[in-house]
Formats: sequence, C-alpha cells, structure tokens
Amino acid sequence: MQTLKHYLITALLLIFFSCNVSPKAIDYGSDGCHFCKMTIVDKVHAAEIVTKKGKVYKFDATECMVNFMGEFDTSEIELYLSNNYTEPEVLIDATEATFLISENIPSPMGAFLSAFKNKEDAEKVQAIKGGELYSWDKLLVHLNN
Repeated sequence: MQTLKHYLITALLLIFFSCNVSPKAIDYGSDGCHFCKMTIVDKVHAAEIVTKKGKVYKFDATECMVNFMGEFDTSEIELYLSNNYTEPEVLIDATEATFLISENIPSPMGAFLSAFKNKEDAEKVQAIKGGELYSWDKLLVHLNN
C-alpha cells in the first residue's frame, strides 16, 4: 500500500510539472489557425494564446485570436501573444503591446492590424503608413463593436 501511495504521488508530481505554460514556436506554412483554419504563413501578424494549463492555440492574425476569445473562457488564459511587426516571428505580450490599424499594412484576415512591442516603433510606422493606435484594452473594445 505504501508503494502505491508513492507511485501516486510521483505520478501527480510529474503531471503537475509537465504543464509548461510557455509559448511554442509557430511552424509557418504548416500550423493552422485555430479560429479560421487557414495555414499560418504571415510571419509578421501571427498570434498565440497559452492557457494556464499550458495548452497553446495558434492564429494567423491577432484579429483571429480576439475573435476566438469570444468562444473561450478567458479566465483560463495565461498569455496573449502577437508577433512584433518590427521583428517578424518574435512573439510579444499582446496585453502590453501597441497596435496599429492602418489600411496601408494588410494583415491575413483584412483587419489591417499590426502589433508593436513599444509605442515608439508604432508611432514611427504610423507616421509613414497612417492609421490609428490602440492599447490592448482599446483594441478589444474596437474589434468587438
């Protein structure tokens, strides 16, 4: 009986520590968007959600991630990530990002939405391409209206 108890404790510890809450690299040209089912090919506009249990959902655009959130219990989400416009393939914390909606920068689903790690980079691109800047919270309101 003591041995069984040790096995159960070991199994529970393995399960607990195997839940790694971190982003996973997007395999461009192979991974599919969890929301729209398109193959993810755009290395500038992709996005990802990681749940508190470590499950990863990949998206071809931030707008797909936001649309997916309407179908999901957001209290279970640990990380919201978007690709950084100035560093393709680099995922950044979407809740801390500055977003630019500019009709001069197409995104995969047609929302013209790009994410920037810092506001200064977003303002530089905005000066050239035009458009409106949004914080994460303001973006959610804008896209859900």
